[in-house]
Amino acid sequence: MLQVFFAVAFSAVPLTLYIPPVRSLNLFVDTVEEAVRQTGSYAVRAYPRIHRAFQRLFTLLLRRLRA
Repeated sequence: MLQVFFAVAFSAVPLTLYIPPVRSLNLFVDTVEEAVRQTGSYAVRAYPRIHRAFQRLFTLLLRRLRA
């Protein structure tokens, strides 16, 4: 059991090299939040249009399949 513990522990050590420091994550989170904030107003306006377009498309498709 001890060998398994050490094998798992030492195999996980290289993975810590891929985890960025917290200060880099803060910049990434700020960038993602800004992108979401900028696209949020567009998505709210575009969603009803997209919904109506798909609704019309599926209605047309169902009418063709029934006929």
